[in-house]
Amino acid sequence: MPSPSVKWTQSHTLAAFHLYTLLPFGKLHRGTPEVQQLAAWQGRTPSSVAMKLVNFASLDPQIIASGRAGLSGASNQDRALWAALQNNWDAVAEEAANAYSTLALNHGVAADSALIEEIEEAPFAGEEGRMRSAWVQVRINQARFRKSVLASYDATCCISGLQHEKLVIASHIVPWRMDRKNRLNPQNGLCLSALHDKAYDQGLITVMPDFTVRVAPAFKAQQEDRFMADALLRFNGQAIRLPERFRPAPEFLAFHARMFGFMA
Repeated sequence: MPSPSVKWTQSHTLAAFHLYTLLPFGKLHRGTPEVQQLAAWQGRTPSSVAMKLVNFASLDPQIIASGRAGLSGASNQDRALWAALQNNWDAVAEEAANAYSTLALNHGVAADSALIEEIEEAPFAGEEGRMRSAWVQVRINQARFRKSVLASYDATCCISGLQHEKLVIASHIVPWRMDRKNRLNPQNGLCLSALHDKAYDQGLITVMPDFTVRVAPAFKAQQEDRFMADALLRFNGQAIRLPERFRPAPEFLAFHARMFGFMA
């Protein structure tokens, strides 16, 4: 019989945090199948896991700002984990993913099986000399980042409002190659349509630290191009749709804006 009093070890807390990053805010409750599954693996009740997830939410500034402050029972362990994330998100996120995967494997479940199957179908595109296993791990991490960002933005482009999981991309604000500590950090991500992702990656648009869109000056003169005007120009100065949680960090946004000359 599951018990609500099972001690929250560090590994169990990490596994719960991994699940927290993958679920939309509206699914942080005991009726969610993934919550019930993790509860069974840990020998506790779904309500206990759901409470832990909502306690994580109580530490997220974006959740607090929205008025959905979650519960007030975050433990010192929860707070220490959140503080460690701000110092090196990737190290903690990988540790959390490993804790979750270990629990899953101990119960006969391959936690990343769906991701691995998807990756195996794609051609190996690693750098020369890179081991395939390392390449697969990179792809798994990229897929985890995508799931976390899309869950936060409800699979909706934060600029255009396009909502379709197959037509939006989890775009890194600070490029993957430039920050090894925040590759998996959803605060380093924006959910963008394929078109806006490409424009963002090329520096044709940016999102300023105040969460407003800026279009490169070279495009502002192209008002006669009706598609360009409708797809890009009309969003200049518009505020993006903020995610339910993991608000993009202003310092990351400023990095991108400076990199492409939108800020001094």
